[in-house]
Amino acid sequence: MFISYMNQALAEARAAATRGEVPVGAVIVAPGGAVLAAAGNRTRELHDPTAHAEMLAIRAACAAAGSERLGGHDLYVTLEPCAMCAAAIAAARIARLYYGASDPKSGGVAHGARVFSHPQAHHAPEIYDGIGASETERLLKAFFGARRA
Repeated sequence: MFISYMNQALAEARAAATRGEVPVGAVIVAPGGAVLAAAGNRTRELHDPTAHAEMLAIRAACAAAGSERLGGHDLYVTLEPCAMCAAAIAAARIARLYYGASDPKSGGVAHGARVFSHPQAHHAPEIYDGIGASETERLLKAFFGARRA
């Protein structure tokens, strides 16, 4: 039975927005369904351009698992991962990637670098897109709309 954890990723994205961060959230689920890590963007807070939700969640999940590999794990993220995050997903050997909105500007999965399609990619997860896309898009548009106003 499939259970989506996108609502939890969306909650992390909303929390990121309240911190003034770009609203992206990520959740890593271990085989069996236990949430191993959840994070939202913290690039501004941590003064770290690599503190994307996916990167923070991968780091926390690896620490919790006691391994640099997350084989069999699922990653739910509200926005298509960028090339940096996609490379980390491949390096961590995450089994399945579920993401919400596409990111034609900065995405690295279906757009841009298309990291998993390169022969140099160490691993390519199963990819499921469009999960929670409309909610993610609304959240992002509201966030950036408020910044431009």
